Amino acid sequence: MSNILKLGIAALLGLCLFDMPYGFYQLVRFMAMVGFGILAFQANEEENQTGTIIYVALAVLFQPLLKISLGRELWNIVDTVVAIGLVVTVIRK
Repeated sequence: MSNILKLGIAALLGLCLFDMPYGFYQLVRFMAMVGFGILAFQANEEENQTGTIIYVALAVLFQPLLKISLGRELWNIVDTVVAIGLVVTVIRK
């Protein structure tokens, strides 16, 4: 289940590299926050402290309530790095 969730988030983040309506980015932020929250919970259940911290930090970064304004170019870099990182964690397992 977590691999499907990781690949789904990675796909959504990849779509953010294209010119989409603003509402799409809001939806992705919300879905990423929820997804990273679930991954943080699973990592905590597995007693994986590093994974828990990383996923909580990503949930905070992507949360849509108190937006972190990084600019389009920097968000594209963040989206790409996070998407690649998620895919790598799926491949490594």
